[in-house]
Amino acid sequence: MSENVSVELSKPECELVLRGLRNVRSALMLSIHDPDPEVDSKRDSELTQIAALTERLAGAASSLETSEAS
Repeated sequence: MSENVSVELSKPECELVLRGLRNVRSALMLSIHDPDPEVDSKRDSELTQIAALTERLAGAASSLETSEAS
């Protein structure tokens, strides 16, 4: 069971978190390891989670821009 945590972020804070996620994704993609299906599977799972979170935050950031423009 996963627990949800709600956090209110300003647009600059959201951009900072997104930048951090991009750095984490890059570090994970560039990490060097011996070929191992288990490690590759874990890495792929983590990359998928990062992509999903990035997409959610990017959507939230764009809705902030839309609401501020109104």
